[in-house]
Amino acid sequence: MKNNLWNMLKKEIREMFRDKKSLSMMLIIPIMIPLLVIGMSALFESQINKSVEEYNKIGFSYTLSDIEKEIAKELKIDVIEKEKTELEQAYKERTIDLYITKEDNKYIVHGDDNETTSYATSLMDQFFASYKEYLQEEYLKTNNMNAEDVISIITVEKDIKEIENFYASYIINYAFLFIIMAITVSATYPATDATAGEKERGTLETLLTFPIRSKDIIIGKFLSVSLSSAITGAISLLLTTVSLMVANDMFQIYDGVNLMLSLESILFACLVIIAYSFLISGLCIAIASRSKSFKEAQSALTPLTFISFFPGMIAFMIHMQSSTILSMIPFLNFTLLFTDITAGSVNYLNILLMFLSTIAIITIVLGIIIRQYKSEQVLFSN
Repeated sequence: MKNNLWNMLKKEIREMFRDKKSLSMMLIIPIMIPLLVIGMSALFESQINKSVEEYNKIGFSYTLSDIEKEIAKELKIDVIEKEKTELEQAYKERTIDLYITKEDNKYIVHGDDNETTSYATSLMDQFFASYKEYLQEEYLKTNNMNAEDVISIITVEKDIKEIENFYASYIINYAFLFIIMAITVSATYPATDATAGEKERGTLETLLTFPIRSKDIIIGKFLSVSLSSAITGAISLLLTTVSLMVANDMFQIYDGVNLMLSLESILFACLVIIAYSFLISGLCIAIASRSKSFKEAQSALTPLTFISFFPGMIAFMIHMQSSTILSMIPFLNFTLLFTDITAGSVNYLNILLMFLSTIAIITIVLGIIIRQYKSEQVLFSN
């Protein structure tokens, strides 16, 4: 029986590595990860280092005082004084980034909700804060009051220590989510070809005429697809590590931050990737084996790609913390554990529970598939 399982596994692996589409899914998709890491890092850096000249063209519908002009000069504001209607038109044509109107002592900031406007609004907040402080000082001096004693009646100092670099955490976690997606995509094609593909070609019926148990057939297919997924995961993790190292040296936003994963983190990340590879491979085979054709199986597996990705993405966006219960929830547990691992917090109990829940799910899934393969109605129905 062991020989049958081994022969079945060799057959599936041989067919998988001969198929160009399976190889492309396995090897090409991980190449997107360095592009993701470098591209997002470049985007973050461009936002952080945005030049003030890109959002400093501010229109004013009134004549600025000398002190206002001085403050504007200090803040590098490009002052454009025109009538309100002219400023409205200029803003529509995007020749100015924002415009200000004045009604008595009320200043109104006009603009749309976009990235450039947000930068320009922040710049004007500084402008009005400085101008307001000047007016307060002048008022107090006029009334023979010590402006320093009133304005500086309290002092506030900030001593906020940065626990982790936001951009580093963002890049590392989204890189892992992309690894998850790459593994999922890598598992779908060989799982489809090994089940619905064989059924459509008629080779599965021939295979079942051999003295091989359904259990050996399914486990052989399951292990071959798992191997494909694990290889994709390993390549993805390697490329992620290399791209993080390159980004660390390339971008200023990571100054003082070490993006490199420790050896312990890499080892535990490998365990998480292997566990996920087994889980997703079992689910892909279970879904594809119920399909009557290759095309039908692909359609049925498409939602699985999103299901595998979105729980982790949502968990990361809302800063969800891992726990004993969450470590047993499929898809969510892998992302939460990886986040803990990269942060240097390894909870052995949560990792153990993740493995136990994954093994339980795989056992149930494989049991269902084996029963399916014993049913001629499932295998050969039209």
